[in-house]
Amino acid sequence: MATKTETKAAPKTKAAAAPKAKAAAPKAGGATKPNALQQPLKPSAELGAIVGTSPLPRGEVVSKVWDYIKKNNLQNPQNKREILADDKLKKVFGKDKCTMFEMNKHLAAHLKS
Repeated sequence: MATKTETKAAPKTKAAAAPKAKAAAPKAGGATKPNALQQPLKPSAELGAIVGTSPLPRGEVVSKVWDYIKKNNLQNPQNKREILADDKLKKVFGKDKCTMFEMNKHLAAHLKS
């Protein structure tokens, strides 16, 4: 006893068919203000030993720290999420090891605007 049900699609309206509005373009002649990730921040002396002393955006700092970690083979082989700190990273992290999720918290303490 199968019953036949029929579903009708809702009729398309002009609003639904219209293309989505594009994001507003930056105003000509003026620079846009950088967001929090693009804002150059000055690293502390301890962090500067790893990433350099010139102001860098937060994303570049994290990228350079990861490059340092990989270059010096500082990830725990059994748990890649764990970072085993060497002498330079101990000054930044304040302990012998931390997880990759904790790393940003420790880096934030060493960055000033």
